[in-house]
Amino acid sequence: MSSKTLSKEAEIRLMNFFNDRIDAQSMAKALRQVNFALALNVMSEQENIQQENKLRDSFYWLNELAETLNPYLDVN
Repeated sequence: MSSKTLSKEAEIRLMNFFNDRIDAQSMAKALRQVNFALALNVMSEQENIQQENKLRDSFYWLNELAETLNPYLDVN
């Protein structure tokens, strides 16, 4: 996991995005939906190992972002 911080410009762009375009809960829902569709597509097709690893990483990070925006799977 990276410990880099966002630049102020990136923070402002993200704040504007979530204030002006979509709320965090809706974005998390959209991320989960596309992640689910992506996972189903990958499971139904024959992919080479390199693509599977990249898609697995992408699936993980999309889910992490969704959980950060709206902790749906929180076990507490």
